[in-house]
Order: sequence, then structure tokens, then C-alpha cells
Amino acid sequence: VRNFRSTEDSGQKKLNLHATPFAWVDPSQIPTRKWLYDRHYIRQFVSATVAPGGVGKSSLALVEALVMTTGKPLLGVIPNELCRVWYWCGEDPLDEIIRRVAAACIHYDLKPEDIGGRLFLDSGREQQIIIGATTRNGLTIAKPVVQAVADAIRERGIDVMTVDPFVSSHRVMENDNSAIDAVVKEWCRISEHTKTAIELVHHVRKTGGQEVTFEDGRGAIAFGAAVRAGRVLNSMSRDEADKAGVDNPYRYFRTGSGKANMAPRSDHATWRELVSVPLGNGEDGGTGDFVGVVRKWRWPDPMDGLAPDAFEKIAERIRGGVWRGDS
Repeated sequence: VRNFRSTEDSGQKKLNLHATPFAWVDPSQIPTRKWLYDRHYIRQFVSATVAPGGVGKSSLALVEALVMTTGKPLLGVIPNELCRVWYWCGEDPLDEIIRRVAAACIHYDLKPEDIGGRLFLDSGREQQIIIGATTRNGLTIAKPVVQAVADAIRERGIDVMTVDPFVSSHRVMENDNSAIDAVVKEWCRISEHTKTAIELVHHVRKTGGQEVTFEDGRGAIAFGAAVRAGRVLNSMSRDEADKAGVDNPYRYFRTGSGKANMAPRSDHATWRELVSVPLGNGEDGGTGDFVGVVRKWRWPDPMDGLAPDAFEKIAERIRGGVWRGDS
């Protein structure tokens, strides 16, 4: 208190703050959260996916975009509503993004009428989106860029925007908690004001081959603290591959909650597989480029292949036998 200087003494404009009293609301009348897809994408909030490079986070984001724009449960989950999705990639050229979408459409047999003009694709090589930067004068939030993003969202009626990767949307020190918090909070404001779900795809730091957690997201811990929903992707380990009976574990990854350090059991996790799809864009109709596409994959069940009446037959054998009364 002794060190506090009033705004009048310092010459600064007085800031008026007030505490808002709580007005009782009937709980049954409180609006529900507007989840759009799989308890991850939610209106007016920012969600995040963190994973090492090459696991499949971009491929997953694009297939999920197709799920939300087509309404088809391509990965086993039905979206809560048909959405208009804007996927912005800050790393790859637009041609590469289109290749990935085209491969997914081939794999899932999607037609133009399925998407219905609800998918929007852009590259940071053509349209940069730099929300904030650190200069000699400190952190600067690019308000014109923020406004331009919000205007573009409103113009197209966007429901979901995916920013892939997050690092391409700023020029601040990744380890600066205050700066990263400010940038993520700016994305949060865009999400709130436009009533859009915004997804930030984020890299992880090197973990030496250890299990990746959400807290391993590269840079400041403020990133994870500022998002509403977070998840982490982990490649299948050699031990998991042996248990599942697969030969090439690099093709498989599992998703887990980002707000907990404990990973789900392998056989209870949500698994995905990367399959290679030929585009058929080679000369004279050849296979041309091969592109990875994410599809759902189920951990093998020991009961697979058993006839429906197998357990009843086993029970009959047990009931018909003579057994010792002790161990």
C-alpha cells in the first residue's frame, strides 16, 4: 500500500473497475455448453492438440474438418451439427493441403455435394496470420490482424477454425509465459466474439522417446493453461505393437485427455491409423503422389472371431462336468 501511486499522481487516465453482484439463475435455464464435436471443439472456446512431429496431428485435423463439414461419422463420432470449417496451415503450401484433403475424400468416398462448400483452406505462405510479436518495445498484439481474422470468420459464417501450427500465428518467445498467454488469450477473444470454436495445433518439446503428455507442449506452460479442452497424441510404442500384433507401429497413434498426466490403457484408448492413399495424379493416369489419411482403428479384442453361442457352449461343458470342490 505504501508503494501504491494513484492514477492522479502518475498522470494516467483513471480506470474504473466494479464488482458485479451475482444474480441468481435457475440452473435449468443456464445454456448448455456448445460442443460441436467429440467433447473437444466447443463454441466460444479455444481447444488444443499437442503431438510430436510426424504422428498425424495435421491429418487428424483435416479428417475431423471433413467430419464436421459433411456430418458423416468418418472416425466413429457424429458431430453435433453441420459446421463450416476454416483450416489455416502456417507451414505448407496450399497445394499440399489440397492433396491431403483430396486423399481423404478418395479414402472416404466423399463427393463435392457432401462437403457442400462448407470447407475453407488457406496457407500461411499466401495469407500470414501473426497475432502477436515481440519487438524492442516489448510484446505487441496486432489488433488489425485480430480484427481481420474475426471479420473473415463472420463473412464466411465459420463455426470452427483450425490453426496449424500455433507457432506460425505469432512471433513471440515460446518460453515467455506472459507473451504466450497474451497470444492465446487473443485467440480466445476471437473465439468468444465470433462464437467460433478455435483449435490450436501445437508441437511438443523433445522427450527422449518418453510418453508425451499435454504438459510437454513446446514452450511456456501458459499455453496449456489458457485453453478449454486439450488432448495429446502418442505414437504406438513397440511394446504396444507386440501386444496388438501389428508390424509397423509408426502407422498408429492414440489420443488422450490433455488435462491429465496418466495415459489411458492401450486397449481402452482411442486409436487412429494412418493409411497411404494414392491420388492417381501421375502421368498417364499413374498412381502419382501417396498421401497419409487418418482412419479409426480398434485395439484387437481377444473375443473377436468367437461365435455368438460360444460362451453358452462353454457353460454347458462346465455344468456337465464333475469338478473338485477345492482348488
